[in-house]
Amino acid sequence: MYQTLLSLVKQGLQQQVPATGLALFRILFGLVVLSEVGFLLYFGHLVFDPVPFIEVASPMIPFLLLLWGVAALHLVLGRYTRSAAVVNYLFWVVFIVFTPMWQDFDGGFDQLMTATGLLLIFLPTERALSLDRLRLKLKHSTTVAHYDPPRHVSVLSYYLPLAISLGLFYFDSAVHKLYAEFWRNGLGAWLPSSLPYYMSAIDLTRLLDNQPLQISIGYSILVFEFAFLFLLYFRRFRVPLLLFGIAFHGGIIASLNIYPFGFGMLIHYALMVPHSWWRRLEAALVLRQSRLTVFCDEQCPLCNRTVITVKHFDLLRAIEFKGLQTHARRYSELRAISDERLLQDLYALDRAGRLYFGLDTYIQILFKMRYTGAFGLLLKAPGIYHLARKTYRRIADTRHRLVCDQTCAIPLKEPTPEDPFSQWYQHRAGTLAERTHRISRFLIIILVLQLNATVHYGLVQRLGIRPDSEFWGILKAFSDTTIAFSHVFFGITPHALYMHDHFEGYHRIFAITYKGDDGSEKWLPFVNKQGRLVAPNWGRVQSMWANVAVTAQIDPERLGKFIKKVSAFWGTKLGIDLSHAQYTIKMKHIDVPMHWEKDLRQRNLSGPWRDVGVANWQERRYQIDFSDLESPEPRRKTETNIP
Repeated sequence: MYQTLLSLVKQGLQQQVPATGLALFRILFGLVVLSEVGFLLYFGHLVFDPVPFIEVASPMIPFLLLLWGVAALHLVLGRYTRSAAVVNYLFWVVFIVFTPMWQDFDGGFDQLMTATGLLLIFLPTERALSLDRLRLKLKHSTTVAHYDPPRHVSVLSYYLPLAISLGLFYFDSAVHKLYAEFWRNGLGAWLPSSLPYYMSAIDLTRLLDNQPLQISIGYSILVFEFAFLFLLYFRRFRVPLLLFGIAFHGGIIASLNIYPFGFGMLIHYALMVPHSWWRRLEAALVLRQSRLTVFCDEQCPLCNRTVITVKHFDLLRAIEFKGLQTHARRYSELRAISDERLLQDLYALDRAGRLYFGLDTYIQILFKMRYTGAFGLLLKAPGIYHLARKTYRRIADTRHRLVCDQTCAIPLKEPTPEDPFSQWYQHRAGTLAERTHRISRFLIIILVLQLNATVHYGLVQRLGIRPDSEFWGILKAFSDTTIAFSHVFFGITPHALYMHDHFEGYHRIFAITYKGDDGSEKWLPFVNKQGRLVAPNWGRVQSMWANVAVTAQIDPERLGKFIKKVSAFWGTKLGIDLSHAQYTIKMKHIDVPMHWEKDLRQRNLSGPWRDVGVANWQERRYQIDFSDLESPEPRRKTETNIP
């Protein structure tokens, strides 16, 4: 069996494909990370402070989040890509382990990003659409020869994230779903979309009230999740899996308010796009005829770098470069210009025969590449144009001092990357046989860790197998420890998401109101009158409230803890004086059936509220009094003194 795995890995390493899809995936991943960092900066006091704005967390957290954002931006731009991937992965691990993101604000999104973040460290995502590729061109090119870095990667670079981040995730999740009654009834997509805390702001009532459609969607998801891991390697299944996956996670984004998770899963499908589609897209983008002809000094190193840089970003091939020494006198528009003046500037002719030189040439380049047109408009703005023209003139008049040693005309056979981690990786990569064995062993480790999580929680625990023996106790403890390790460092964990364990008995939801300056009752911008969590309280904030604070079995202590956090955070944001503030806790009943019912979404949104408690802030002292939660537990009071 191991030999078969070695053979498959070797084939995957030897088969080379364009890096475009992998690079686009890197960009999208970086954007998702960047958006999550922005989300954490906005909700930092709610997530990290024990009591928002009152008992604050470490002041280093915003600084660390900014560093994380810089790493994510480097991933998007493809600058020091491998090192940025290392930093990003370390930040996910550190924030998961040492902050409340571990438990109170965890919705399954972090494990997905950790698993993919680890793989990005070792994937050659910088081979397309990256500044790293441009730096290699500039470093190893001369006026005589231009270096073209590798633009292909092994097909295994596409399969690994799909199999590990998606395939294992889906399979484990599907195993758990088999134990949930509403999933077995084909209602896995219908039920969460009908519950106020989970639904998005888009009204999908017509679709939810179509029973055959909802049942078809529910069973299709189960089949898809079981089959994905085993079918993704076959070309004939690639497009169907791609289309269903986009529809699946697009539906999650449209119907549920867990947007980071939805986008985090969706971006992986950039890796499923057939490679021929990228080739066709590139061919379709390239213009049949250039829109601007630029003339430059063929012997000028600075002009040579300009040509390489513009060609790198010119996705439409709208700019054509020609040497002044060779072609200038063939154009009547340039014949009247002396040789000395020609070599002092960058000249350009558009298709209408208009002549540009100097800074205006660069502005036209930006316009003709189209997607950079905004930068061209910026350079033409009064003040900026004059400053940019002076800067250009200073550089252009001194460029003759730059010389190029012609001994560097021949590019290096294997250029050394400047990225510190890439240098280490290139040095340690080894031969094809060594890489094959390393990847195979890594896959075996991943598979063992996933089997441990799936068998332990998806089979043994679900089936209620609990042998009364000392050996079983030791084995269970070892399995739990292994899962804790794989959860943090590999993102491998039980994926029992939106299961019957959570929804059965989930019949009460809560909201918080306060008195406005005019004496009227106002709702915190958290849960609205319908019971929906309003923007921007999605993602991990939604998970905190809907999965931790409010559950089927209401714990007044736990609920009071999170009401304290929410009231302090949004109260401060709204300018409410917490030295003297009172909030009303409201509750209403919702229906959570295991069988399909018509108009469930609207019924759950239109139910009446009633007051069940009061939360008071008096001189940094917080007190909450629940009068009636309809719980078998007695009425409780909790009081917290904050030093």
